[in-house]
Amino acid sequence: MSYPPPLYDGDTGEVSAWLLPAGSEPDVVYPNGNKVRYLATGESTGRTYGLYHWEFAGPPSGPDAHFHRTLTESFYVLAGEVSIYDGTRWNTTRPGDFVHVPAGGLHGFRNESGPASMLLHFAPGAPREAYFEGLARVAAGETMTDAERDEFMRHHDNHWVD
Repeated sequence: MSYPPPLYDGDTGEVSAWLLPAGSEPDVVYPNGNKVRYLATGESTGRTYGLYHWEFAGPPSGPDAHFHRTLTESFYVLAGEVSIYDGTRWNTTRPGDFVHVPAGGLHGFRNESGPASMLLHFAPGAPREAYFEGLARVAAGETMTDAERDEFMRHHDNHWVD
């Protein structure tokens, strides 16, 4: 295996790092108290990946089984317990546990035992922000027809499994 093609071809490097301080305000707050911080968006990483800090407030929540056609998704549990579906069963994960789901892999996640937090990593860096924000609007009472919901999910590469 070799390294991929260069993303930068300069000779001296450049000043391009950024810092998001701990304690920054969340970018999305759901009506149930869940919070999402955008650590690195697909846009900010040249579409190479997206990284999000997800905090479950406490009431059980999270998506059921689904898959993505265009991206991989990884989970790294920071605090509490998160149930993650691996395509065959729900697994209780704890701080330090890591789960990777290749494109097409069945998965879901939810908290069932109180507050928890995790990192969500998507590669390549799809624009997940609009998906999180749309879900928050629906949770706050915005309505969608079945056709609008189907289009929203298709647009954001979420394919639900019955």
